[in-house]
Amino acid sequence: MISAAVDHRLEVPLDPQSLARIAFDAMDDRQATDLVILDIRPVSLLTEFFVIGTADNERQMRAVTDAAIDALREQADVKPVARDGEPHSGWMLVDFGDLIIHVFDAERRAYYDLESLWNEAPLVARMA
Repeated sequence: MISAAVDHRLEVPLDPQSLARIAFDAMDDRQATDLVILDIRPVSLLTEFFVIGTADNERQMRAVTDAAIDALREQADVKPVARDGEPHSGWMLVDFGDLIIHVFDAERRAYYDLESLWNEAPLVARMA
């Protein structure tokens, strides 16, 4: 008997909040800290959700970003629309359209303070 390969990708696309949760969990698996999901829909037409996390160093920043991208590709069959920044810049951004992922070093996270900038956006999840 020959076994066929099984495609585990979803038939129905996930909603943006579910995509945010996949990214959040993948970033947590790579030990990103101060993770948050913000629901941007009530305050902006820019996107629907932000996932924001902090990395301790350049290597971890790349690992956290890559983990989120890989998890979204594997679990939801979605790919980034755009990427910006490099680990040495202290801020990497990955745009999936309805979801934007921000990974900062601690200094830039405090400087840009996206949670204060988007303080009217409901907090969906937080992990310290």
